[in-house]
Amino acid sequence: MSFGLYLVGFIILVVGLAMGAYLMHVPPRWIGVGVVVLVGFGVLSGVATTRHRDPSD
Repeated sequence: MSFGLYLVGFIILVVGLAMGAYLMHVPPRWIGVGVVVLVGFGVLSGVATTRHRDPSD
């Protein structure tokens, strides 16, 4: 559940940044590249943050 909340919050952040870039007249191709990179980073950091540690470690 916490991963879902983390991902939703991160997607809201990415959408806000994409809208800001659009208003600054950044070409749509680069907005798309930025969105893909940020979503990938968000998934990786979300998994690392919400992953449960194995008790044997």
